[in-house]
Amino acid sequence: MLSHRERMLKCLAGDPLDRVPVALWRHFPVEDQKPDRLARAIVDFQKTYDFDFVKITPSSSFCVQDWGSLDEWQGNPEGSCAYIKYPIQNQEDWKLLKPLSVHEGALARQLEAIRFIRNELDPQTPIIQTIFNPLSQAKNLVGKTNLPIHLRLYPEYVKKALQTITQTTIDFIHAAKELGIDGIFFAIQHAQASLLSPAEFDEFGIPYDLEILKGVQDLWLNVAHLHGSDVYFGRVSQYPVDVINWHDQETPPDLHTGKLLFPGAVCGGMRQWETLVNGSPEDVTKEARLAIEKTEGKRFILGTGCVLPITAPHSNIMSARNAVEK
Repeated sequence: MLSHRERMLKCLAGDPLDRVPVALWRHFPVEDQKPDRLARAIVDFQKTYDFDFVKITPSSSFCVQDWGSLDEWQGNPEGSCAYIKYPIQNQEDWKLLKPLSVHEGALARQLEAIRFIRNELDPQTPIIQTIFNPLSQAKNLVGKTNLPIHLRLYPEYVKKALQTITQTTIDFIHAAKELGIDGIFFAIQHAQASLLSPAEFDEFGIPYDLEILKGVQDLWLNVAHLHGSDVYFGRVSQYPVDVINWHDQETPPDLHTGKLLFPGAVCGGMRQWETLVNGSPEDVTKEARLAIEKTEGKRFILGTGCVLPITAPHSNIMSARNAVEK
């Protein structure tokens, strides 16, 4: 039997496998406010389900807290927190954004969590750290509805801030590399037609994304997560990453087409809510095996389009994990 690392490497190369890789990840609200509690929750989750890689999922505020954003847990079944304070109130506030030190504050605490997780898990189990792309971080500094307004009215202010965010993110990733991460989970939230035009994403998204991805080419398990519907898959499929993950059961392209457009591995196949939360274990098994059949089990990782809701039953998670066993 292959180790998790060996299986993932063979999957990325398109080589024959003993079984299809599988991975699910979730938020850990409340626990994610303390690095030791978050780390323990993630380690326990992995020891329960034995997935082929571990995605470290902190609260999205970990990278913007020290710029003044504030969130709180309000019971969202997806497990994400709600933002209750945004530091950017007008165009002049973008000028106040300065690079952060990764050796103090929330970034340092997240590095502490990575260190614990890497030390607790088998070295043959890959771990990847969630990294929100600069536009996603900017959104959590100014607010979801305000970001498109600001980048259209004050483009130079926003671009300067995006450069600062990009540099801080690169510094954080460099420190995380030293702790033994195998890749990043690069969360891209604005490559959606409902949020930005293609030209706007080209201008405010792609250059900063590529600058960050240039600095992780020495890692081997970089995943691009394309969030939302009506996505610019064609653009993100050109990114230099190893895996692409999107809401394939809810928005085009399907997994088969995604494999034609992207040379790496695709990750998905199961619906978050309809199947993993509201379905039965038999529904999960059926949907998982259908995805394996459609992809021929090659360059494919069984997963879901986004985070596993925290209300997903244990029996459904186990069905997803067991569906790949021959």
